[in-house]
Amino acid sequence: MSDGGVERRVLAGGAEGLELLSWGESEGAARTPLLFVHGAYVGAWCWAEHFLGWFGAQGFPAFAVSLRGHGKSSGRERLHAFGLDDYAEDLASAIAALPRPPVLVGHSMGAMVVQKYLERGSAPAAAFLCPVPPTGLLPASFALAFAKPALFAELNTMATGGRPSPAALRDALFSGTLDEATLARHYARMQGESRRALMDMSGWGLPMRWRMDLPESLVVAAERDVLIPLAQVKLGAHHLGAEFRMLPGMGHAVMLEEGWPDAAAVLLDWLSGLGL
Repeated sequence: MSDGGVERRVLAGGAEGLELLSWGESEGAARTPLLFVHGAYVGAWCWAEHFLGWFGAQGFPAFAVSLRGHGKSSGRERLHAFGLDDYAEDLASAIAALPRPPVLVGHSMGAMVVQKYLERGSAPAAAFLCPVPPTGLLPASFALAFAKPALFAELNTMATGGRPSPAALRDALFSGTLDEATLARHYARMQGESRRALMDMSGWGLPMRWRMDLPESLVVAAERDVLIPLAQVKLGAHHLGAEFRMLPGMGHAVMLEEGWPDAAAVLLDWLSGLGL
């Protein structure tokens, strides 16, 4: 199935049927494939907005997977049973379906899923955008509760099945410049997240650095990210021994921000420097 230039297929054979999106025109491109991994509360659609087509135009075979229980992958009714290890298994299934080993690009929770996968697998390179820090979600949650208690309280309802307001979504994910129609469209596609995965990211199932086969890595922070503070992203880069870059003026959802081309350009520059 296709939606404009985006091709959609379902990967069978694993524990769940996984939605894999790709920029159809890019699948035979010569550069190293890219596999994008979404964060909590969304699906692969967040990469289809801009990144798949843009990187496809730069000569990369570009793919994005919806983890089980997300997007149009199966398992939504069992979402709360899934943890980071299950998501890492999904990532392994998606990698196995590609013609060549891809560079892995994870955002927020997706960055932690990539790290979990690297405890058992390998990749040519890995990029972590606004990643959950190695200490887990708790320090970031405490920082948000102290700095923006009303926003923290509203976002916390998502962990118990509630739904925050569109205004809270804007404050949490964006730098404040997103137009109302685009915000409403993203809001309509947001979903719940696994309580088990949230517990894993809070300290019960964090990736272990000593277990990882870490390739060349990049960590990217967003200057106005209220969910993962800049200092904690820098800590993550140091922990992983990764190159660090910062996106001025941007919020957490860098792939959906109005300034998304700046985020894409940083990633492209790093990939080109590696010869990928």
